[in-house]
Amino acid sequence: MNDFVQLWVYLSSSPLFGLTATLLTYVTCSAVYDRVGRAPWANPVLWSVLVLGAVLVLTGTAYPVYFAGAQFVHVLLGPAVVALGWPLWVRRAEVRRRGVALTLAALAGGLAAAGSAAAMAWAVGLPEEVIRSLVPKSVTAPVAMGIADRIGGVPALAAVFAVVTGLVGALTGRYLFTLLRIESMAVRGFAIGTASHGIGAARAMQVHPDAGAYAGIALGLQVLLAALLIPLFVRWLA
Repeated sequence: MNDFVQLWVYLSSSPLFGLTATLLTYVTCSAVYDRVGRAPWANPVLWSVLVLGAVLVLTGTAYPVYFAGAQFVHVLLGPAVVALGWPLWVRRAEVRRRGVALTLAALAGGLAAAGSAAAMAWAVGLPEEVIRSLVPKSVTAPVAMGIADRIGGVPALAAVFAVVTGLVGALTGRYLFTLLRIESMAVRGFAIGTASHGIGAARAMQVHPDAGAYAGIALGLQVLLAALLIPLFVRWLA
C-alpha cells in the first residue's frame, strides 16, 4: 500500500499522470467496448471522458496538470485525421465520379446542421455568443474553435459543443439509420461524417470500410465549407 501511495504521488505531480491515465482508461474502455459487441452505448471515447473527468474531480487534479501528459496523445490527433485519407485514395475513382453530388450534399448537410442549431438556440433565448458558438458544432473541434473565435463565439464552448455533437452522433446514428431504413453504408457514413465529424467518422470506420471512407469525405468537406462560408454568412447577416 505504501508503494502504491508513493507511485500515486509521483505520477500525480509529473506529466506521466496524464499520459498513463489516458492510455489505461482508453484501453480498458476499448476492451469493454469489444466485449459487448461494440454497442454504440459503450463508445470508448464517451466512457473515457466520463472516467477521466471523474478521476480529476475526485483527486482534485487540475486540468493543466493532467494535460501536461495527455498532450502527447493529443499530438497524434493530426496524423489520425490524415490517416482517414487512405480509404479515400483507395476509392478515388468512385469519389471523383460523385464529386459534385457529394459537395452539394455536404453543403446541404452543413447548412442544416448550423442553421438548425442556431434557430433552436435563438428560439429558446440563448445569448448571442452562445448561438455563435453553436453554429460550427458539426465541424471537428479544432476548426470549430477557430470559426467560433472568428464570428464572435467562445472557442472553448464551441469545442464542447463539437465533442458532444460527435458523441451523440456516434451513439445514436445506427438506431436512427435503422429507423429510417437507410441500408447503404456509404450513405450512412457520409451522413454521420457530416453531422458528427471525427468522432462519428471513427465510429463509421469501425462499422464498415465504405462507411468510414465516406465519413472521411464528409468530414473534410465540412471543414473546408464551414471555414469558408460560415464567417461570410455571419458577416452578411450582421
